[in-house]
Amino acid sequence: MVSLRLFLFLCFCVFVGSVLSAQQWTMDDVKVYDDFDELDTSFDLSGDSIHLINFWATWCKPCVEELPFFEEARELLSDEKIKFTLVSLDFKKQIESKMLPFLNEHKIGSEVVVLTDGKSNVWIDKVDPSWSGAIPITMIKKGDKHLFYEVEFHSTEELLEKIKPLL
Repeated sequence: MVSLRLFLFLCFCVFVGSVLSAQQWTMDDVKVYDDFDELDTSFDLSGDSIHLINFWATWCKPCVEELPFFEEARELLSDEKIKFTLVSLDFKKQIESKMLPFLNEHKIGSEVVVLTDGKSNVWIDKVDPSWSGAIPITMIKKGDKHLFYEVEFHSTEELLEKIKPLL
């Protein structure tokens, strides 16, 4: 009986610890950019770090389906010089009602910023001239190397294959 109580107590502690350690996203945690140029200048792409930038939205099914692969890759590469940034294209009025609950529910740990600049026809070419405007897209940058993928990733391994040559 004592061992069952001890087991239940340990399970409770693990559960409480995991709940407490999970980030709870609030508006203070998310930077909102109303203008693409502000977002573009916020990225420090210098140095020898890899920067993975993914454009996505909660209303985009392929985007949502691939996010776990980015989170797993981020955890697997935590000892590397790599920064994961998720650029949400969610609507400004839905950040608190849809995006933040989504981030909390899915325990997203990557940096998340929101771009609400509706003039996408003006800034899409600034991201990459080959971009059709569809999401998800992923850019991986290191120094003067710029890789662009207008695809949905279907596994962590598939994503890691694109990152590893730059490690």
